[in-house]
Amino acid sequence: MTRTAISPRLAIRIFDSTDDNVGGVDLPPHPQAVPVDAPPHLAERGWRLWKVDETGSTNTDLAAAAANGAPDRTVLRTDHQTAGRGRLDRRWDAPPGTNLLVSILHRQVPDPPVALTHRTGLALVRAVVATTGANARLKWPNDLLLVGDDGEARKAAGMLAQANPDGSVIVGCGINIGWAPDGAARLGDAVTPTAVLEALLTEFDRLGDDTEAEAAYRDNLDTIGRAVRVDTPTGTIEGRATGVAPDGSLEVLDACAVTHRIGVGDVIHLRPT
Repeated sequence: MTRTAISPRLAIRIFDSTDDNVGGVDLPPHPQAVPVDAPPHLAERGWRLWKVDETGSTNTDLAAAAANGAPDRTVLRTDHQTAGRGRLDRRWDAPPGTNLLVSILHRQVPDPPVALTHRTGLALVRAVVATTGANARLKWPNDLLLVGDDGEARKAAGMLAQANPDGSVIVGCGINIGWAPDGAARLGDAVTPTAVLEALLTEFDRLGDDTEAEAAYRDNLDTIGRAVRVDTPTGTIEGRATGVAPDGSLEVLDACAVTHRIGVGDVIHLRPT
């Protein structure tokens, strides 16, 4: 028996625009943004890096830039966000200059678009391992967990994607590096935001085509096979995570042998009993 708890086709926010421009104008994505020289291997793959000292939200900035024709693979990073948001519209804050706060504009979008966040999440895990050697794991849908010396896994990064009317998608990431809120983890002072960003973009390209990347995401998702509790907007579901549906929904089998497909929710990995 299968029951769908919440199963939207896309767990991506939609923002309106009346601009019909579909991209290609390489203008600053923020009035105060300055270009950053990308390493040759990233520049060759079309990544365009920009940085602004402070802004409200890099996702909001890139949405406006997309409407004005910003090209594929435009990347905007900031030292401080004053109106950053995470999933479920939660505020995402950090002291200036401590963490990696970045958004990426994609015009080459797979079907379903949620595959972009899957690829980005897995690329981030691999980037963190490459730059820090940390025990990094991926929790559904795209949360980066770090396992500490005490064996506890704590969140160190999350992301929020939004789709634009022209079909482009923006993926925003907040990664704790020099600071973390209570109960969360950080990468530490031995690595810089620049190093993590460059590694993230490098690993994104190394994941191969969309089919290969999606398969790798499922193979590396630490949630699968675990006992979980999922807090959704309509209630709480407990069971065992058995897989990820084609639309990105998490499949959870409860004690009554009912499979729930969950599109939006907070997952807690439960300890084995």
